[in-house]
Amino acid sequence: MPDVIGADADWWRGAVIYQIYPRSYQDSTGDGVGDLRGITARLDHIASLGADAIWISPFFTSPMKDFGYDVSDYCDVDPMFGTLADFDALVARAHHLGLRVMIDLVLSHTSDVHPWFVQSRRDRSNDKADWYVWAEPKADGTPPNNWLSIFGGSAWQWDTRREQYYLHNFLTSQPDLNFHCDAVQEALLDVARFWLARGVNGFRLDTINFYFADKYLRDNPALPKALRNNTIAPSVNPYNHQLHLFDKNQPENLEFLRKFRAVLDPFNAAAVGEVGDAQRGLEIMAEYTSGGDKVQMCYPFEMLQPARLTADLLETTFARMNAVAPDAWPCWAYSNHDTVRHITRWGLSDAAAKTYTVLLMCLRGSLCLYQGEELGLPEADIAFEDLQDPYGIAFWPEFKGRDGCRTPMVWQSDNANGGFSPAKPWLPVTAAHLGRSVAAQEADPTSMLHHYRRALAFRRANPVLQVGDLVDLVAMGDLARFRRTKDAEIFCAFNLGEGPAHTQLPQGDWGAIGGDLGATAAMGGEVTLGAWGFCLMRKA
Repeated sequence: MPDVIGADADWWRGAVIYQIYPRSYQDSTGDGVGDLRGITARLDHIASLGADAIWISPFFTSPMKDFGYDVSDYCDVDPMFGTLADFDALVARAHHLGLRVMIDLVLSHTSDVHPWFVQSRRDRSNDKADWYVWAEPKADGTPPNNWLSIFGGSAWQWDTRREQYYLHNFLTSQPDLNFHCDAVQEALLDVARFWLARGVNGFRLDTINFYFADKYLRDNPALPKALRNNTIAPSVNPYNHQLHLFDKNQPENLEFLRKFRAVLDPFNAAAVGEVGDAQRGLEIMAEYTSGGDKVQMCYPFEMLQPARLTADLLETTFARMNAVAPDAWPCWAYSNHDTVRHITRWGLSDAAAKTYTVLLMCLRGSLCLYQGEELGLPEADIAFEDLQDPYGIAFWPEFKGRDGCRTPMVWQSDNANGGFSPAKPWLPVTAAHLGRSVAAQEADPTSMLHHYRRALAFRRANPVLQVGDLVDLVAMGDLARFRRTKDAEIFCAFNLGEGPAHTQLPQGDWGAIGGDLGATAAMGGEVTLGAWGFCLMRKA
């Protein structure tokens, strides 16, 4: 491994991480499903963007009922995606290109065909009997408490072998591990050690706040209707009717995260946790990333929610974060494999999308970009008969699931499958995506793809944007303004609306930057911005 990859323990701070959904990136075998060799063949594209790392969604052995988030072997590659040798080749190529590799670890639950669960459900006295969350029924035979699954219905499934219920926060085929069992924790830490030894530089930790459940299995209280929102589950899901005090977010998780960090540190590896909570996401992120002894970064859902990121919401988000833990380190994202793509979710024009891209590059924290985001891809409209996602099938048509953001990457326009595969893809390639292919945008210097490259280069050329403080964030109608400070100082103003916006430069001698991004220069201390305009100035 080149020294440039392994030497810097703080490489993650301010890094840009590119998320790859392996089923949909590149098919190298002609079976209609993306794979590891396909990813390796396309790493040059990611390097050309200027990303610092990749995050690969799960590729482990799995029955694929939740498309790899139901793991049956943590230490092997599903044949659908290739082999361990293919993964090793991917890591080697990524490192050669200067890209670190992060992989998605799903530690809160396994598949019900994982050997651990097969043994655990056998009886109540085997060596792994307490490796999962088992509970007696109530006297009337009903589940032990009122906890709900994110995928709908009770979070408890009856098992006839043990005549007990087991907990599943997601599908019934995804039983939750019992983190109160020390042997479970050690087995999962060994999984992390296995991949670190293969050259992995870090992990994205799925549902990081779901690891522990309340040991007393207390009922969750009701959530008042006025406080419900659908940032974690669709609005039609009764999961939103509870305040999730006891089925997740337990204090015991902090000590496990300290153990996990101790495994990471000798490898200069980093972890980013997914905090799935509608009420306390920022506070949990603060708990999990503060102090330097737990995970390095987490991403909450403030910028992944349905409502468009406004100047007011930006100000409120950073004010809350600064109040609960100023040293917490966020990892911001607009889109990922679980949400409607932000171009569609927020109804953005290309001009608006370009402004939001530059805004993201100017925020304090690390950043995640989701594959196809750099092309400005909208959400794909998937017919019911083409749906694969069990979540969407269960809640159709009010919620169409996650397939619309998971369709194949489009590499070329002169191919019915976008250059993804010669065979019929596992999800259809929408016609609306073909004109936005990589090949088409490479030929257009004004394209979204080239804009992303310029935006990432701008962030990298100004280290204060990666590691500096963010101060004096103020919303003035549609305009958000703030400064980034450390060894240098940059003033940022963004008009997140269709009308004109005005503000003043702070005191000092300022010079315009970001002209190649479309930034507007201040004139005589006055900042005047048209629709979706922005101003970037560096203090002399």
